[in-house]
Amino acid sequence: MPPSQTLIDLSHIIEDGLVTYKGLPAPVICDYLSREESRKIYAPGTEFQIAKIEMIANTGTYLDCPFHRYTHGKDLSQVGLEAFTDLEGVVIRADHRRSLAVGAASFEGKSLRGKAVLVHTGWDAFWKTERYFENHPYLTEEAAIFLRDAGVKLVGIDSMNIENTQTGARPVHTTLLASEILIVEHLCNLDQLPDEGFTFSAIPPKFKGVGTFPVRAMAKLKEAVQG
Repeated sequence: MPPSQTLIDLSHIIEDGLVTYKGLPAPVICDYLSREESRKIYAPGTEFQIAKIEMIANTGTYLDCPFHRYTHGKDLSQVGLEAFTDLEGVVIRADHRRSLAVGAASFEGKSLRGKAVLVHTGWDAFWKTERYFENHPYLTEEAAIFLRDAGVKLVGIDSMNIENTQTGARPVHTTLLASEILIVEHLCNLDQLPDEGFTFSAIPPKFKGVGTFPVRAMAKLKEAVQG
């Protein structure tokens, strides 16, 4: 029988007042047109809600493309669907309790070319807490260079930033985005994925002049149907 497909949501919920990155403003989500007000416009028994959202691009689970780092890099409107849709995925286990720095050794011996590489640290357990923002797991510059040279297509992580934010340097963004390797930060639920045997998608809107935006990140698992 044909395989069934299981979908795993890897995105955090975006809600009014959510702080994703400390120091950046939280989104404001409210009614532009409330249901009550809409009743004055439409026929009896008909009502609608139109939402108003004020939000910076770095909110929730989001994707970075080259324009985020480079003036002449591709923005979201210029990145093709094949860059972030139905990519073969692999999960790298890098428990934050062992080390916050995820080095090149964590990726050695893996088949990575053309894949979405998702780094599972377990840091998403601290989402919406003060601890989430401080001393979080990150990739080293050596890891970024290794992944670039391995020919990966996208790199994701379930922590506050793929970089060590203790300094102002951003070598991982610099290395990966220069090679048009996309980055997804603030993932969650990577513990629900197998190490491989799934596809990954993280699709943003088609904005011009924008290098980062929230995505509905998801994995699609294939499981044999019994019977």
